[in-house]
Amino acid sequence: MTDSTEGRGLSHLDSDGRARMVDVGGKDVTARRAVAAARYVTRPDVIALLRDDGLPKADVLTTARLAGIGAAKRTSELIPLCHPLPLDAVSIDLDLTDDAVLITATASTSSRTGVEMEALTAATVAGLTLHDMIKAVDPEGALTDVRLLEKTGGKRGDWRRQGGAGEARAESAAREPRAQGSTGRGGPPRGTVRPGTAIVLVASTRAAAGTRADDTGPTIAHWLADRGLTIDEPVVVPDAEIGPALASALADSPALIIITGGTGVSPSDLTPEAVRAVLDTELPGIAEAVRERGRAATPTAVLSRAVAGIARGTVVVALPGSPGAVRDGLAVLEGSLEHLLAQIAGGGGHE
Repeated sequence: MTDSTEGRGLSHLDSDGRARMVDVGGKDVTARRAVAAARYVTRPDVIALLRDDGLPKADVLTTARLAGIGAAKRTSELIPLCHPLPLDAVSIDLDLTDDAVLITATASTSSRTGVEMEALTAATVAGLTLHDMIKAVDPEGALTDVRLLEKTGGKRGDWRRQGGAGEARAESAAREPRAQGSTGRGGPPRGTVRPGTAIVLVASTRAAAGTRADDTGPTIAHWLADRGLTIDEPVVVPDAEIGPALASALADSPALIIITGGTGVSPSDLTPEAVRAVLDTELPGIAEAVRERGRAATPTAVLSRAVAGIARGTVVVALPGSPGAVRDGLAVLEGSLEHLLAQIAGGGGHE
């Protein structure tokens, strides 16, 4: 076979027509994002069971979402010529219509190659998991319409299917309000947020490996408990896994998530990207106040990429990982958190 194969854009074949992994070593590391979608078609009575969590296998939507996230992380093991990617974030939306579950998977990375296959794999495996859990009541259920909706970043620039990433969402909105238990970015409606609850995430590769103690997580947890919020033990994850950890925390619909760590400028600091990927509304004043308070004692506080905002009705605040920065962050929240949570819950307006 001649070089004409490559001329037609089949990059995974060499000039002799043999399969190869494309060499991406010379490419720049850039921010990349992809959105994929799929549809799982089933009967209206099954949709009603999903909405009421009435299937024999409970937590169907949550299980499908977690399966999709896990599949995205293992795409290179499933697709022979895919490159392993350091995923910044993966989210899964599951929207119920009259006769289908609309699946939207979003994946992002800072890498030398695109993240389309990870998004497509996430959407597909989420749909297969739905079938596994639904087949006992509807063996004729069908996973259909798996497709890429859009991609951004990379040498070839942005691409969007006609209708773009809003395609699946628009169809869902036109046919059915978002269902209780829907997950992923824009998942549960605001009414499902659990008032008075909080989750603490610690992004620290060394603490997750047990090579250093985590002091900041317990400090935040005790501070929150003293203010009447219900909270479990802090969740400690490696820096690279903060995106999936945040997605899992959002699925629990707490009123507040505080993250500590991963807000610097080193290549392993991924927290701001993971947080911004899920935010509906950013609250820049909180991050600015944290930096300003820290700058009085530590000039390098200006390098912090602390970020805060609202995701699906949950307040998310990402603080630096040092004990001093955590104290500064909690001092900033001391004067605003109660009012902020009350406003989001529908009260606490200006009097």
